[in-house]
Amino acid sequence: MQVPAHRYAHSSFLSYTWLLLLIILVSIIAGAASALFLSLLDATLAVHHQYPSLLYLLPVAGVVLVWFYRKWGENAGQGSHLLLEEIHELEGKVPLRMAPMVLIGTLITHLFGGSAGREGTAVQMAGSLAAWLSRHFLVPRHFHRILLMSGIAAGFASVFGTPWAAAIFAIEIPIRGSWQWRYFLATLLAAMVGHFTCLAWGIDHTNYRHSGLSFDGFHQWSGWKICCVIIAGIACGLVSRLFVWMTHTSNQIYVKITDKPLLRPFIGGVLVIMLAWAIGSRDYLGLGVTSADGGVSILSSFTQGGATPWSWFWKILFTVITLGCGFKGGEVTPLFFIGATLGNLLGTSMDQSVALFAGMGMIAVFAGAANAPLTCAILGVELFGPHYAAAFALVCLCSYLVSGKSCIYKTQR
Repeated sequence: MQVPAHRYAHSSFLSYTWLLLLIILVSIIAGAASALFLSLLDATLAVHHQYPSLLYLLPVAGVVLVWFYRKWGENAGQGSHLLLEEIHELEGKVPLRMAPMVLIGTLITHLFGGSAGREGTAVQMAGSLAAWLSRHFLVPRHFHRILLMSGIAAGFASVFGTPWAAAIFAIEIPIRGSWQWRYFLATLLAAMVGHFTCLAWGIDHTNYRHSGLSFDGFHQWSGWKICCVIIAGIACGLVSRLFVWMTHTSNQIYVKITDKPLLRPFIGGVLVIMLAWAIGSRDYLGLGVTSADGGVSILSSFTQGGATPWSWFWKILFTVITLGCGFKGGEVTPLFFIGATLGNLLGTSMDQSVALFAGMGMIAVFAGAANAPLTCAILGVELFGPHYAAAFALVCLCSYLVSGKSCIYKTQR
C-alpha cells in the first residue's frame, strides 16, 4: 500500500525537527562539558605551577591512570579513534563512560606535568555524550552519524572558540581528502551552539589577534615572500609527518620494551623527568600555550627570540613519550606548539615576519598531521583574522601534500 505524499512529508518534517532538537541538546551539553573541563584544566595547571615537584610523581600517576582505564575503561581507551570508527561503522560501540574517564585522565596527565593537549578530551566527551543520547532516544541509524559528527563539531568549537573551523573539522576528518558537505549545516549549527554555550559559562579563549601579525596585504607580496610561504609549508608537512611516525612508533617501542601494560606509563614518566633534566628546561611539559616563567610557549613564539631552534623537536619528543605510554590528552595543542616554534625558526632564518610564520606554522603542522587543510586554513582566519587567508590556505595545502597519507587519527579512511 502506497503511503500518501502528505503523510510522508509530515513524518519527514517531524523526524528532522526531532533531529534538530537533539543536535541542539547535544551541543549545549558539549559546550557545558567543555566549560567545566577548561575551568578544571586551568585550576590543574595552576596547581602544577605552584607545586612543580609534582612532576616526580608522574610515573606513579601514569600507572594509576592506565590501571584505571584497564579496570573500568573497556574500549573507552581508544579515544578519538573509536569515534571515527563509529562514524564509519555505526555499531554503537562508543560508551558513555568515555566522557568522565577522559576528563579525569587528562587532568591527571596535566597535574603531574605530562605533555598533552586538550582538544581530544573535549571531542571525546562530546562524541560519547552524542552517542549516548542517540542510543537513549533510539535515533534511527541514518541520524546516528549526524549526531556523532555534530558532537565532534561542538566539542572542537567549544574548546578552541573556532566554530567555523570546527564545523569543517567534523566533515573533513573522517575521510582523507573528502568533505561530507551534506552534514555541514548540522555541524555548523552544533559548533555555533557549543561555542556560545561555552562562552555563556564565562570561559575565555586564548586571543591570538594581538600576537603581532601586521597586515601588509598578501596580494602585494613579492615572489620571494610567496616562495618562503611554500618553503614553510613543505617544512611543516615534513615535521607533521615526523610527528605522526614518532607517535605510532612510540606505541610499538613501549610494547617491545615490556609486555606489562602497567609498567609502560612508569617508564614513560621516568623518561619525561630525565628528558627535562637533560635539557635543563620544563618549557615542554604540560599544555604550553603560555609560560608563567617566561619560557618557550605558543604565545612567546610570536616574538623574536621567543623559541630556540630545537623547541619544535623537544615538544615532539615530550609529547610522543607522554601519549605513547598511555597518558591522556589531545595532540592538537602540542601540534600548535610544534608549529609555532618551527614557524619562529623559519621566519627568523628567512628574515620574514616571525609572528606571521609562527601563526602559519601553528596551523600548517596540524593540517599535515590531521590531513585537514581546509579546517586549518579556516582556523587561521578565525584565530588571526582574514588578512592572510591566502597565505594560510597556501601553507596548509603545501603541508597537506607533503605530509603523506599517515594521520594522527588511525581510523581516518
